Amino acid sequence: MIKVAVCGALGKMGKEVVNTILENPDTELAAKIDIIPAEDVFTSIDEALKKCKFDVVIDFTQPASIFENAKYCLNNGIKIIIGTTGLSEQQINELENLSKTNNTGCFIAPNFSTGAVLMMKCAELCAKYFDNAEIIELHHNQKKDAPSGTAIKTALMMSKANENFSTGNCAETETIKGSRGGNAYSNIHIHSVRIPGFMASQEVIFGSMGQTLTIRHDSTDRKCYMPGIILALKHVLEYNDFIYGLDKIL
Repeated sequence: MIKVAVCGALGKMGKEVVNTILENPDTELAAKIDIIPAEDVFTSIDEALKKCKFDVVIDFTQPASIFENAKYCLNNGIKIIIGTTGLSEQQINELENLSKTNNTGCFIAPNFSTGAVLMMKCAELCAKYFDNAEIIELHHNQKKDAPSGTAIKTALMMSKANENFSTGNCAETETIKGSRGGNAYSNIHIHSVRIPGFMASQEVIFGSMGQTLTIRHDSTDRKCYMPGIILALKHVLEYNDFIYGLDKIL
């Protein structure tokens, strides 16, 4: 039985994770943690650890708190699964070093949806055959970080196949700053949309002379992330490695 503490338990994703842990026969909900005071909810990992025993922390909090939460866990020998996005490349590298130094499992996934991971893998494959590509990611207007972790991870995977995805583009002038989006790995432009009605969607658009190819994934219910979280739980219980991306264990 895997004993799990859920950090950010009162948020939309946190509530879904809590229900999944309660319903899964292989997992036990050891603690709910959130900054909002509530009955049966701890306000910090440290407070929960003093009263409960758990094998893994699943964190779906906020970009402002995830880094400190992760460092606390790894420095105290607590395995952690991170679904919160907004970590910088430098922070991810630091968590990787902490994971290895303390021999404690750390699993970071920009997206736990198996469909989204397959979308990223398809984009990585297509990147070998196209010299031009851009990414459009669309989320609800309560998402605080932009671009999304999924878009960043996708661009990183694509960049391994090509050093420049703006081949042949003319010299550009933005009459409105930011019109061309953010310029990421290998000159992949990423455009972030924040509008009510979306949950999480992403398009990767490839182009070459006379053709375009669009790969799109839409998440319409947070339940789509739960199978990936269970996969990550089983992995961290068995291993003490550092993982960035659900694709590494599919």
